[in-house]
Amino acid sequence: MEGRQKHTRPRRLAWGAAVLACAAACGAAPASRPSGPPSEPAPSTPAVTTAPPEKEFPAPDEKIPGSAAKLATALEETTEELNASIDAWTEGGSPAPGHPPEDVELLALHQQRIYRYAARHPGLAARAFARLPDGLAAQARDNTAAIRGLLALAHPIKPDAVFKTQQPRPAGELLGYFKKAERRFGVEWEVLAAVMFAETKFGRVRADSHVGAQGPMQFMPATWKAYGMGGDVRDPRDAVMGAANYLKASGAPRDYRRALHAYNPSQAYVDAILLHSRQIKRDPRAYYAYYNWQVYVITTAGERRLTGP
Repeated sequence: MEGRQKHTRPRRLAWGAAVLACAAACGAAPASRPSGPPSEPAPSTPAVTTAPPEKEFPAPDEKIPGSAAKLATALEETTEELNASIDAWTEGGSPAPGHPPEDVELLALHQQRIYRYAARHPGLAARAFARLPDGLAAQARDNTAAIRGLLALAHPIKPDAVFKTQQPRPAGELLGYFKKAERRFGVEWEVLAAVMFAETKFGRVRADSHVGAQGPMQFMPATWKAYGMGGDVRDPRDAVMGAANYLKASGAPRDYRRALHAYNPSQAYVDAILLHSRQIKRDPRAYYAYYNWQVYVITTAGERRLTGP
């Protein structure tokens, strides 16, 4: 992995390293001095300071808690820390170009893994989410429902199948494409972002789908020919513009459900896009969290993560 920017903030999570404090003791001055010429003052001893240890974040394979109370605590603390890391990354309104900071990437992956675990354990998830503050509980229910719906659409592949992935374009660059498409076609940028997120995790997936859909917005060749406006289906900017053009022609923004169903004729898919886009509208930091969620595939031997740390 290339070197990453790291943010230094106090840690409150269970996996955070304890910060050790050292204090230098000061001795009392002697009551009297021996006679004779004054001596040179002894050099003062500088105060000993200890740099805080390197901040620790959840490992990519950190165990997900199996009890409702611990799962709720892990999700609440992870989301709090992730939001703070995103605030630092996007200070001034836009993230730095290039790779995200390591803390954002690791915390987002851990959040994603918590939600995927919750999606597969609905009873446990319901008990855990009941312990959360109302706002986070609503977010958790939306994310889990969206993941559960998309998992139901997954087509298992062979464990040894080759799956092409790549680094996504920077989050700020993609955000510019989404907003430019919104200005041109009137399709909300949050919906366009949610589509790219669901389809290819913001372009991380390079492979064509099992039915032949292509590019970061996953267009069938005939649909791209009709709505791609002569662009390159694999170019993120062109793909976003083509998607906005197609969604507008299919009923957006007047009727997003109709437009998204034309994009992918699955009610679960439509629901997932609207749930994810709603999260981004409520809190734009969700866009940056989703940007750092990674690619998983379902194989006949189980789940496998293809990207990320």
